[in-house]
Amino acid sequence: MFTTAIISKPQKPEVATLLPELIAWLRDHDYEALLDTDSAAYLNQPGIDRNELPAHAPTLVIVLGGDGTLLHAARLFASSNTPILSVNLGSLGFLTETPLSDLYITLENWIKGVAETDLRAMMHTCLVRDGAVLREWDALNDVVVAKGTIARMADYTVRIDGQLVATFRADGIIVSTPTGSTAYNLAANGPIVMPQVSCMVVTPICPHLLTIRPIVMPGDSSVTILVEGVPNQIYLTVDGQEAVELLLNDEVRCYRSTSSVRLLRLHPNGLFNVLRSKLKWGVR
Repeated sequence: MFTTAIISKPQKPEVATLLPELIAWLRDHDYEALLDTDSAAYLNQPGIDRNELPAHAPTLVIVLGGDGTLLHAARLFASSNTPILSVNLGSLGFLTETPLSDLYITLENWIKGVAETDLRAMMHTCLVRDGAVLREWDALNDVVVAKGTIARMADYTVRIDGQLVATFRADGIIVSTPTGSTAYNLAANGPIVMPQVSCMVVTPICPHLLTIRPIVMPGDSSVTILVEGVPNQIYLTVDGQEAVELLLNDEVRCYRSTSSVRLLRLHPNGLFNVLRSKLKWGVR
């Protein structure tokens, strides 16, 4: 029997109804369901800690929730090459393209071997302090260096492939993958990038110099952000979920990860369908 990991967003009442049906469907197709603790809580039974799920080597991961839940699952399974089927139960969702109505037909196509797989590049990030790597992460969307609660700008120096770009004052800086171009990068007036493009995007957040603009660079580039001035708290945030406070002279280094994420789709990537739906492109 094959195994399928199920990761669910908490506090979504519809999941309590969906899970028994989904588990029964999987069992009928010779798949055992491994539930994370949030999924198991809907059924009042014990589950598996999310961090332990990759050790069970599931053949498929099903995410029930929104983009945030998918981002967490993507980082967990990036090194395993396990495909992820993400079902949108949220109100927005640029990554979770699969609606609930397409769940079972997508699973049927997966079993038949005819479902689409969308490969997404990830970004590796190192926090360097006093010349030593303090922590490392992989990100599917973005890495953000930005101020805390007090509305004061910080000073940053940005280098790309070792070349000085500029030193400037801003609320923060976003380093985004093509996948993350429709996340915080989009809100900060950065460009929308097709997921298939091999690149990274550096987008300043409210820079003091209006001539500082977003930069698109090749996917094999490296980006270094040096914290030059810290008037208040500054944080490094990975995919909007993990945060570390930065100190003066900390360096954030970003480059393409050796890991990637496989997203299971019923149809080929429908970025423009999502943009028309979520951003109301073409609506008058």
